[in-house]
Amino acid sequence: MDTTAILDIGLQAMLVAAKLAAPILLTALIVGFSVSLIQSITQIQEVTLSFVPKAIAVALALLISGHWMISEIVAFTTGLYERIPALLGGG
Repeated sequence: MDTTAILDIGLQAMLVAAKLAAPILLTALIVGFSVSLIQSITQIQEVTLSFVPKAIAVALALLISGHWMISEIVAFTTGLYERIPALLGGG
């Protein structure tokens, strides 16, 4: 196993991790920003008002994109298992 193969696997792993984290992080970012904006406009500073909508939105994002996320990680893992013989030098 050479350095190029290791770097390629590491790069692919980071790209898959970023793709899997993006829907959840973007949802939390958008909902958090909008709730924060509403709180600053109305001057309501309730802690649960910022947490509950974000938690609900992240749960919905997981429900909507969960199947895609599992498919992506299974495809990545299957690709790694298929590369094992080539990585070990067997061809």
